[in-house]
Parts: sequence; structure tokens; C-alpha cells
Amino acid sequence: MTDRETPKSYLVEVSLPLGRDEVWDAVTQPPVLRQWFGWDYDDLDGEIQHIFVNEATFLAPERMGWADGSYLEVSGNDAGTVVRAVRQGSTDDSGRYDAVEEGWRAFLLQLQFLLIERPKGARRTIYLTGATNWPEVLGTIGGAVTRAGDRAAWLVDGDGHLVVIAGREPQNSRGAGRMEITVSTYGLDDASFEVVRKRWAERWAAKARNAQVTTADTPAP
Repeated sequence: MTDRETPKSYLVEVSLPLGRDEVWDAVTQPPVLRQWFGWDYDDLDGEIQHIFVNEATFLAPERMGWADGSYLEVSGNDAGTVVRAVRQGSTDDSGRYDAVEEGWRAFLLQLQFLLIERPKGARRTIYLTGATNWPEVLGTIGGAVTRAGDRAAWLVDGDGHLVVIAGREPQNSRGAGRMEITVSTYGLDDASFEVVRKRWAERWAAKARNAQVTTADTPAP
């Protein structure tokens, strides 16, 4: 096994001013998971079923785990909780990119937005992928972002949509690499959603190489 294949340790967490029972439901009940986990594509429901129902094992109250030794836990009380995604791997190379770690970082930001902001209506997402660098992405986004680790950032745009940005390269690098942007909208009808999708697609195509846009009507990348 090469060093690049050695499982990396990580701990990703968010704090929420909410009771533990409500938060635990949000990370275990598929209808609520559908409102924050991942991004829309044709088999998101199947992915949620596979990860959180078929493959998850309940290890303790408010903790579920998977075969690779990773786990998700909710701790706290009625006044506040912390959600943690943890893997105790064989290396502590904190600077190395790990797709699972960065996935949890993005998804827990989406959970935090859902539970704190309480957006109305069903979530519909626009998932943008392509190769570019952080300065180009931040120029596309507009507005001040909040950092979430070395490779992720987020903001709520002027229309109230959550925008989560994740990159293979750290934010202090000007090098080009794969970038992912997930735009979470809530309660939009088809016409309104199409306006938002088209606007983001046009902006992204001008900035990223191999730009792709994924919604529920297109295959997963």
C-alpha cells in the first residue's frame, strides 16, 4: 500500500444551537437527509439509503459507524449539540487532500444551514465541477466567503441560496485544480430554478475548464 492509499485521520465538526434529538433525526432520517446531504442527481435517494440505512451500524446512542472505521456522532443536550464526522486512520497528514473528509466538511455546512436558517420548501441543488483556481472561483461567486478549513468556504448569496465551495487545492494556492460548488436552493418552482441554474451555468462555463453542471435531471458526475 502506498502512502497515498493510507487512510487519513480526520475530524470535521459543526456546532448547532439545537437539541440533540432533533439533530440526530436530521442525520438518520432519509427525508431530512434529502434536504442537506450531497447534491441532487438521479440516484441521490439510493445513495442515502445505501450509506445511512444499509451500510451504517449504530455503535452507541447518537453514533453510527461504517466498515472503514469512520463514524458520525451527535453529542450535547437540549441547549446545543456538536456533530462530528471522524475517521481514525493510519496517518495524520493533515495537509493531504482526502475526498471523504472534504465531502463531510461541505455536507455539514449544508446541514448547519438547514437547521439554523430553516429554509422553506424542498431543496434543489446545482452542482458545478471543473478545473480552475481559488481566485477565479471567488471572482465568480462575488461577496465575502467564510472559510471552513483549508479547502472549503461558503456564503449565502443575495437570493438566500447557500453556496459551498470545495477545492482540491488549498485556498492559499493559486494553482488550478478540480473545484466543486454546490448551490442549495429551497422552495423554487421549475421556472425559478431554471433561471438560477442557467445563471450559474453561464458564469461557471466562463471560468472553469471541463465545466459541468449537475441537477436532478442529469447523471451524477
